[in-house]
Amino acid sequence: MKFAVTSKGDSKSNSLMHKVRTYLQDFNLEYDEDQPDIVVSIGGDGTLLYAFHRYKKRLDKTAFVGVHTGHLGFYADWTPDEVEKLVIAIAKTPFQVVEYPLLEVIVRYQHGGRESRFLALNESTVKSVEGTLVMDVEMRGEHFETFRGDGLCVSTPSGSTAYNKALGGAIIHPTIDSIQLSEMASINNRVFRTVGSPLVLPAHHTCLLRPVNNVDFQITIDHLSLLHEDVKSIQFLVAPEKIRFARFRPFPFWKRVHDSFIAN
Repeated sequence: MKFAVTSKGDSKSNSLMHKVRTYLQDFNLEYDEDQPDIVVSIGGDGTLLYAFHRYKKRLDKTAFVGVHTGHLGFYADWTPDEVEKLVIAIAKTPFQVVEYPLLEVIVRYQHGGRESRFLALNESTVKSVEGTLVMDVEMRGEHFETFRGDGLCVSTPSGSTAYNKALGGAIIHPTIDSIQLSEMASINNRVFRTVGSPLVLPAHHTCLLRPVNNVDFQITIDHLSLLHEDVKSIQFLVAPEKIRFARFRPFPFWKRVHDSFIAN
C-alpha cells in the first residue's frame, strides 16, 4: 500500500509527520506523495482540507485519516499519543471506508460559454465585492426569491458544523446526501423579503444563483478565496464525487458534536 503524510507545519505536527512516515516505511509501506492509497493528515481540520484539495483528482482511489495536534476536529480523530496504534492499524488492518458527500460549484460566465468547476468539502460562500449582494435564487429551475444581504453560504453535511452553524444553520449528519443554503444578514422589510431560514436540499435538487447587478463576486471554496468577474450564474449541487475516510474504529458523529460544542 502507498501512503502520504501531510502536516500543519508547526514543530509538533512536523515531528509526528516524520515519525509516522518512518514507522510506516518500517512496515514496508511505500511512501508516494503523487498516488497514495491513504493520506495521513497531521494538524487539524484545516490541514485535512488542504490535503483534500491536493488529492481531489483521485478521490476514488485515496482515503484520508486525521491526527489532531490541537483541538478535537471533525475530520481528525486520532491523538498524538495514539500514533503508534494508528500506524499498526494502517499496516496490519484492512480499513473500513466511510464516504461523505461533497459540494459541486459551477461558475458560468457571461461571454464565451466559459465555466469553472470546484469541489468543496466544507462550504462555498458568495459575497459582493462592493455593497449588498443581490441574487436571484432558483430551485430546480424555478425562481424562489431575490436575496439581498451580506452573502450566502452553501455547505455540505460534514461542513454544517463550521461556518454554516455560525450562521444559524442546522447540523446535518454527514452520511445524508444533501447541501444547505444559509443566509448572511439578509435584508427583510416591507419592500424586500427572503425566506429567512436555512434550506436543506436533497441530492437531486440544484440551487442556482443569478446576479441581478453586473458586479464582481468574492467566492470561497473552503479555505480558497477567489474573485470572479462577468458572472452569469453560480450553480450548487451535491457532487458526484465523495470523500473517502479510512476508519479503523468507531468515530460517532453526535459524540463529536457533543465534545466540540457542549462538553466542558
